[in-house]
Amino acid sequence: MADTVNNKSLDPRLDRRGFLKGCTMAAAALGLSETMVPKMVEAATSAQRPPVIWMHYQECTGCTETLLRGAHPDLARLILDVISLEYHETVMAAAGHQVEQVLQESMEKNAGKYILVVEGGIPTAENGVYCKVAGKTAMDSLAEVASKAAAIIAYGTCATFGGVQAASPNPTESVGVDILVLDKPVINISGCPPNPVNFLGTILHYLTFNRLPALDQLNRPKFAYGRRIHDHCERRAHFDEGRYVEQFGDEYHKLGYCLYKVGCKGPATFANCPVARFNEAGVWPVAVGHGCIGCTEPNFWDTMTPFYERIPNVSVPGAGIVADADELGTKVLGVTAAAVGIHAAVGIGKRLIKGKSDSDE
Repeated sequence: MADTVNNKSLDPRLDRRGFLKGCTMAAAALGLSETMVPKMVEAATSAQRPPVIWMHYQECTGCTETLLRGAHPDLARLILDVISLEYHETVMAAAGHQVEQVLQESMEKNAGKYILVVEGGIPTAENGVYCKVAGKTAMDSLAEVASKAAAIIAYGTCATFGGVQAASPNPTESVGVDILVLDKPVINISGCPPNPVNFLGTILHYLTFNRLPALDQLNRPKFAYGRRIHDHCERRAHFDEGRYVEQFGDEYHKLGYCLYKVGCKGPATFANCPVARFNEAGVWPVAVGHGCIGCTEPNFWDTMTPFYERIPNVSVPGAGIVADADELGTKVLGVTAAAVGIHAAVGIGKRLIKGKSDSDE
């Protein structure tokens, strides 16, 4: 028998403990105290689940796959229990005219109420001929479905900033949703793929407070993208002391030193990857020795490459927790490279002083 929370039937595979755990994870990602968890549970178990229409355009479906195929699936099941998923090409059993009819009926029935989730970039070259579904270009389809949505979530870096399709020379002239939709609120949840916790947190914030979360200058939720990876990375202390991996596999790599010199883009990337781990895994790429590639940022295929070379021209302010994403984000995102600056120099200086002291002994 299905477990219940506040008299609402849940997916029988998702028990009460898993449900509460998912809500607690979302509250933590939002920076809310545990006292808010009961309110989030109440909102999540409301009989009025928000209808969601999920569209796919230029993408690899990796964002959906990450959500659905995680090692700890309670999160995916919670998301699917909290929302009413009306249309999603990847998970629907039907195809063809049947699903197109479902889409049209859902749009009419839930006009002005549904959340539109978009996965994938939208090609605009030659009137959008490079992506068509049901005989409609992605441009036309997006315009139609967005027109009756209450709000739009662009899910993944392709939908937010165009993704790999938009990499130079961008032959299909792929763009993100907010370039084309200007009359509806658009929330960008970037990442290649994004963390499902950030999607769940956005939805639960909307249900609990009846408003969207605060957004940064790039329309990303500040709770997830308000700080740089560099600021809460477990290797930060090594950066501060000027201890760097010189090449993969060297002694310093084995000791867990900072990966900046071998290409880590953490100083120029805004995301909560170090603290909101995918599917509750105990590690993340930087923890196991691979630098951040900046996948949550606009044009990262161009601005963050080569991935295994350091970015020499991004200015990282002095010490400790730094400026808000609104103030610093556009500065670091608009360049290909920059100096880590005074803070890195201080660390290097400490190492040189220590080396000199050791040689004097």
